[in-house]
Amino acid sequence: MARVRFLGPEPVTVPELGRTVQPDEVVEVPDDRFEGYVCQPANWESVEEPGAKASKKTAANPQKEG
Repeated sequence: MARVRFLGPEPVTVPELGRTVQPDEVVEVPDDRFEGYVCQPANWESVEEPGAKASKKTAANPQKEG
């Protein structure tokens, strides 16, 4: 899942997430909905793009040639 930070000044209820998000809180969002959040730069900023965890894991565990 991707992660975004809420930039608004007051808590907001996000029905898609099923909860209230606090100002400056980082939340996980479905990868396929990431663009729907970051296209609102006054409200949300990207923290971790879709697929970022998978690529970090791969980079952290390179295969050894033997």
